[in-house]
Amino acid sequence: MDGRFNTIAGWVLGAGIVFLGANLVTHELFKAEHGNEAMGYAVNGSDETETGGAAEQPIAFYLQTADAARGERQFSKCSGCHTINQGGANGTGPNLWGVMGEAVGTGHAGYAFSDALRNKGGSWDWETMNAWLTSPRAFAPGTRMTFGGLANPQERADLLLYLNQQGGHLTVPPPPAAAPAGNESAGNASGGNEAAPAGNAANAAAPAANAAAPAGNSH
Repeated sequence: MDGRFNTIAGWVLGAGIVFLGANLVTHELFKAEHGNEAMGYAVNGSDETETGGAAEQPIAFYLQTADAARGERQFSKCSGCHTINQGGANGTGPNLWGVMGEAVGTGHAGYAFSDALRNKGGSWDWETMNAWLTSPRAFAPGTRMTFGGLANPQERADLLLYLNQQGGHLTVPPPPAAAPAGNESAGNASGGNEAAPAGNAANAAAPAANAAAPAGNSH
């Protein structure tokens, strides 16, 4: 009886050793086959940066479809600090009647503008006011304006049109010209960047003031 038990126990022990050895060999083979490769599935587009949509157009593009009534609703975000009626009082911010076309950081008797705006220069044209409404702090670092800005360009265009109707005197600009189709291939065929248009020389000599368009409407 003891002999049969010992025989069975020996077979069981031997089978366990064989099974354990097989597992170790399999593990080593699997490890050698894959090495340091990263495991998992490759997802199409997973390593691409999302652009978040089409690039923003110049403000003149959005002004073509701007709506002053929508802009008046946007102004509700400003009304806690600004009045916009003619002769209205200054609040935390200046009264904004006639602000479009006005020199940056001037006007509105009795209101003390920040140095960031008084030293900015330029006037509140479409591009400048658009830059200001996009991000007051980026336009005039050091401004006291706490408004974070409007990210939506169409909302900014609506607000700009409304502001201009409240004592402003700017003319809505025409839509920006679209680049002619095939311009890039034509340029490449004729030598690309080696031949600069003749007008570039005149542009290079333009006054420096034209190079830096003012942007902003802050305190």
